[in-house]
Amino acid sequence: MGKLYLIPTPIGNLEDITIRAINLLKRCDLILAEDTRTSGFLLKHYEINTRMQSYHKFNEHQAVDHLVDRLRAGEQIALISDAGTPSISDPGFLLVRSSIEAGVDVECLPGATAFVPALVESGLPCDRFCFEGFLPQKKGRQTRLKQLAEEHRTMIFYESPYRVVKTLTQLADHLGGERQASVSREISKLFAETARGTLESLVTHFTGQEPRGEFVIVVAGK
Repeated sequence: MGKLYLIPTPIGNLEDITIRAINLLKRCDLILAEDTRTSGFLLKHYEINTRMQSYHKFNEHQAVDHLVDRLRAGEQIALISDAGTPSISDPGFLLVRSSIEAGVDVECLPGATAFVPALVESGLPCDRFCFEGFLPQKKGRQTRLKQLAEEHRTMIFYESPYRVVKTLTQLADHLGGERQASVSREISKLFAETARGTLESLVTHFTGQEPRGEFVIVVAGK
């Protein structure tokens, strides 16, 4: 049997990667990358010459059986996403589940993921929290927002720059404009920013300046 490694990659600064992750990427047989062009910059930076293959949400169902066969045949395969930890709002779950069902050993290395620094920097309670990832874009969105209005734990959301004002506005409508929140973007990058305040004030803040980068929204519980 081979082994499947899920290896976190930097969410911003290229130095946010472990020595063990670099060594494993160098000696494994294959690297599955969400976008080989994006991952190519990281691999080139650390002089990693392992062959890459695209593995993303559009081809994972077609590729999973073949990949499991390769793992069962003894290959060591690493799965990476464009940034952060695979399977966290990124492809990975299907391959992990199929590998486990086939008796293949699976290991996820500790490392970068965007919601942890955003939560800690928010100043909101982080002893108990719920990670929501991306809210449904259409079907079920309003229902989920109504349910979250009763959530007592700190809530964490991922959002794109194109929808962040809309999401903040809807959160304010359902949870109340005075609910405390924090919005982090470009975590560990040169122009990293964390804005804190009420949901209403954050709507105003990001309406007044064009949102750029990937966002993590952290909202206080009820």
